[in-house]
Amino acid sequence: MERTTFETSDGLRLEGEIRQPDRPTRGSAVICHPHPRHGGSKDHPLLWAIRIALVRRGFAVLSFNFRGVMGSEGSYGEGRMEVRDTLAAVDRIRREAEGPTLVVGWSFGASVALRSSLVDDRVNAAALVALPLGAASVDVPPIPPIEELERFDRPVLLLAGDTDPYCPVPELRRIGARLPKAVVTIFKGADHYFGGRERDAADAVGGFAERALFERRAG
Repeated sequence: MERTTFETSDGLRLEGEIRQPDRPTRGSAVICHPHPRHGGSKDHPLLWAIRIALVRRGFAVLSFNFRGVMGSEGSYGEGRMEVRDTLAAVDRIRREAEGPTLVVGWSFGASVALRSSLVDDRVNAAALVALPLGAASVDVPPIPPIEELERFDRPVLLLAGDTDPYCPVPELRRIGARLPKAVVTIFKGADHYFGGRERDAADAVGGFAERALFERRAG
């Protein structure tokens, strides 16, 4: 594990950790964490499990803290300035590995990951876990306009539990229907936090990345 810092386009220094695979690197990945105002950081069992699953599949993975979280400079950016953080993280991890780049986000981080992917052509696929939707999801920017989603022609995983109040399954399926290359995966009995299902969720993300970025290219 390598500790690292990197700078955003507006001059903030963020902290992160890079984990490299033991075998030859095939691609790179960035992991975006949950809401900074509700205890979110890079250090969570679900995100650790996702990182491990991706490293095992040959990704160099950067987990980092958004601005204002723990050792990262700045202050909370209302979910909009965090897009800059994610773009800077993509810059950093792509210096470590050739090949395709995946952006992963959970909850608030899924919202940031989606909007970052829409504006960054270097992102080859996105995995969005428990994307906040609906009236219960407060303090998170709204989903981008449908016309923007319809133009996004890269693979997207939409993963959620069927008991998640912040990510209603019907609304998630509606969003998935507008993304040209979306895969919607629903875990029965799982909630917003995937308690006890962390490895299952991580395997779903890793399997998606394998199929979307490597099998597709091989074919």
